[in-house]
Amino acid sequence: MRPLVLLLFVFGFFLNLTAEDRQPNVVIVFIDDQGYYDLGCYGATEVKTPRIDQLAAEGIRLTDYYAAAPICSPSRAGLLTGAYPRRIGMETWVQRADSTRGIHADEVTLAELFKANGYATACVGKWHMGDKDPFVPNAQGFDYHLGMYSNLDPVETVYFGEEGVPILRNGEIVKQPADPAELTKLYTDEAIAFVERKKDEPFFLYLPHTMLHNPLGVSPEFQGSSEWGEYGDAIQELDHNVGRFIDKLAELGLDENTVVVYASDNGRGAGRNPQQPMKGTKLTTWECGIRVPGIIWGPSLGVSSGVESDAIVSALDWFPTLATAAGIKIPNDHPVIDGRDLWPLFTGEVDTIPSPEAGLSLNAGEPLKRRWVQGLEWSAYFDQEDYFNAFFYHGSHGALAAVRSGNHKMYLNPQLTVYDLEADPGETTPIRQRDLIKKLRGMVVIFQEEMSRDARQSGESSAH
Repeated sequence: MRPLVLLLFVFGFFLNLTAEDRQPNVVIVFIDDQGYYDLGCYGATEVKTPRIDQLAAEGIRLTDYYAAAPICSPSRAGLLTGAYPRRIGMETWVQRADSTRGIHADEVTLAELFKANGYATACVGKWHMGDKDPFVPNAQGFDYHLGMYSNLDPVETVYFGEEGVPILRNGEIVKQPADPAELTKLYTDEAIAFVERKKDEPFFLYLPHTMLHNPLGVSPEFQGSSEWGEYGDAIQELDHNVGRFIDKLAELGLDENTVVVYASDNGRGAGRNPQQPMKGTKLTTWECGIRVPGIIWGPSLGVSSGVESDAIVSALDWFPTLATAAGIKIPNDHPVIDGRDLWPLFTGEVDTIPSPEAGLSLNAGEPLKRRWVQGLEWSAYFDQEDYFNAFFYHGSHGALAAVRSGNHKMYLNPQLTVYDLEADPGETTPIRQRDLIKKLRGMVVIFQEEMSRDARQSGESSAH
């Protein structure tokens, strides 16, 4: 056991001794390649998604939620570590079957944090962060894994020859090749079986679906069920299975002690009607490449119900926020992360992003561990809290591409270009405000300096 993980366990032990009730369960349902407008509660008219819409109606629907990256592997690494993928050396493209990189062993994933604090942990679904021994789910804090390490598209299936991409259980092949039409139901069945086994102890379940990544797969029951072809059918099958899972939580009496997060790993496509003005595709840093659906649900645990929030939230924020929801204090010697503890916002204690200085929650101070050397040049334009609350967009090849602060977004190339996302969500008309450009440029300079000094290395494996 790593020394840091052992320390985390000690923290969890004492928290459990003093807790009056069992710690809440935490579930992250992570969809692959679902676009911003591709649920009923986000404006889709071609599909019916009543069960996911119900989660949004009973919880918080985030209108300005960002994946960590516009492509699979960096996005997942950011979610599980709470750090910009660039900080942990995982910012570039994807980890295929020939990749020798992954999350470094010195990083602490959400699974490791929860496991060290007495939680049963499982990853059910697509991993996509390396298939070498140091990087697989069971080496990154998950007690149990069922799913695939890879994607099913041709650039990845080529590595597996005629046998095809396997489905594995804790590293052992259980089926080969995987059938995309079976995966949504299979993963949900496994997720249900896990919570049935662990219903008497706290659990952390990471449920990263292979759908809606191409090639799409739809079971016979849902083929032709939507008005949006195979993609719409796959969405409706996902919605049905999200409902199956939530129903099982209720049947087991676990729904009142479980927080559920629903989000996508990156965008897919632009809006399809005048009421959907944002543009962009997966791999891009236009809004629809990286702004995606984001929902948090847990009304019995204090998560606000029936709320639509325009707070700028990213996948990095789940790490400290969900730790606080579980009563887990992140130790002082934990690697620096970029996420903010938003639990007071999600429970209605405050109606804006809470200041880390206010100390309103267990892990509020995490951003204060980040490097902060502003210099006089920028001090008139923004402060430390403004900087923490900015979101820095990185492209699919890992380069910093844009920054958002408040309603304003500035692209770096081919020239500094600023948009007002509130007035112009379609990013059609650049604005020119000297002080605003100075502010956003200063944030970029400080961020680049922070990353160049503090960025950590990804893991490297000699396996071939």
